[in-house]
Amino acid sequence: LLSLAIVVGLGAGFLAWQSTSDKPPAIETATLLPAPLALPEFSLIDQDGNPADRSFFEGRWDLVFFGFTHCPDICPERDTPEELNTYVGYFGDDVVGLTGSEAALRELTDGLGIFFRRVDSDDQNYNVDHSAVVLVLNPAGQFTALFSAPHRPSAFVNDLPGIIAQ
Repeated sequence: LLSLAIVVGLGAGFLAWQSTSDKPPAIETATLLPAPLALPEFSLIDQDGNPADRSFFEGRWDLVFFGFTHCPDICPERDTPEELNTYVGYFGDDVVGLTGSEAALRELTDGLGIFFRRVDSDDQNYNVDHSAVVLVLNPAGQFTALFSAPHRPSAFVNDLPGIIAQ
């Protein structure tokens, strides 16, 4: 059903900011959580069929968006690893797609307050209503901030150094 796209490699952007400034810009758009939130236990697979669990998000900063590959708008269902592999390939080497059964996805989304539901039309051509936030996960694999839609690159460029510096 639902999949999630992850952008990794935020550390490079943070290091570039660190080398040019002593103080990060004020966070203007993102919502910083009062305390980082641990991810719930989950078990999904990536676009290559490899298993992914909570430890997948440890060791680096990640941006996480929940969507589906057949969205009529702009986002990434019928999300097999093969579909995800094609989809994430359009965005570069640092993007990973994860998917699983609806029950497996709910283990993760319910614990993070992410909404999604299938809108039935027929078994092949259905849509999914879903949250449009981008979550920021810290290197401990904890949910630490979020960006609400609409998403503007300038908001990420401005706010991520401040989030990372917290």
